[in-house]
Amino acid sequence: MSEPLQQSDIDQEIAALAGAAADHPARDYAPYRSTLLRHPRQPLVPIKDPEAVELSGPVFGVTDVTPMDSDLTKQHMSEPLGERITVQGRVLDREGRPVRNQLVEIWQANASGRYLHQRDDHPAPLDPNFTGVGRCLTGDDGSYRFTTIKPGAYPWRNHVNAWRPAHIHFSLFGTSFTQRLVTQMYFPGDPLFAYDPILQSVTDESARQRLVASYAHELSVPEFSLGYRWDIVLDGPSATWMEEGR
Repeated sequence: MSEPLQQSDIDQEIAALAGAAADHPARDYAPYRSTLLRHPRQPLVPIKDPEAVELSGPVFGVTDVTPMDSDLTKQHMSEPLGERITVQGRVLDREGRPVRNQLVEIWQANASGRYLHQRDDHPAPLDPNFTGVGRCLTGDDGSYRFTTIKPGAYPWRNHVNAWRPAHIHFSLFGTSFTQRLVTQMYFPGDPLFAYDPILQSVTDESARQRLVASYAHELSVPEFSLGYRWDIVLDGPSATWMEEGR
């Protein structure tokens, strides 16, 4: 049984979190309009017994994840429409060491730029053969791999003529929801980068570039799909930018 946290320990942890937040985009980034309504305004609330939170969360294991989960083009009876792509990379810690056996989930719009979600009223066609969600577990070398359809851009009403660049949402889990990180992967050369306040809220140029995958011809499957490589670094100076609560 671990010793209970003292108030001094809690204060130090909150101070560390506040320092880390300074390295992230502002939570109330004005050009990204919804952050003004949704970002936290109250001080952090210390949890004096974090182990109790951990015990109430889920534990993910290998038995629930199947090979079909990582191939979004084979989850239905027929093929989805759009450009097939392979996205592969590694999940690493700050020292470049692989993070093994971790759950990676993705969700995305279809090739027309529409999500299979009841609140998505974008007048673009749905694809009955594309759900837009997948998951896998990282291998011993920290690797993950998805086969999917390149998502389309879509309007999002943040400002006049607002369009989101093509992107795939990534969620990474430890052993519970309290260890969840969420980010987005973009595609190289997208002309919408300069017009997207979500991406532009990452004001550090090198950090913003780390959100963009690179085309990898060696990952392209002949006569089937184009390949993209995108590594995810969980912390440290080269960390991949993660979305915080807004």
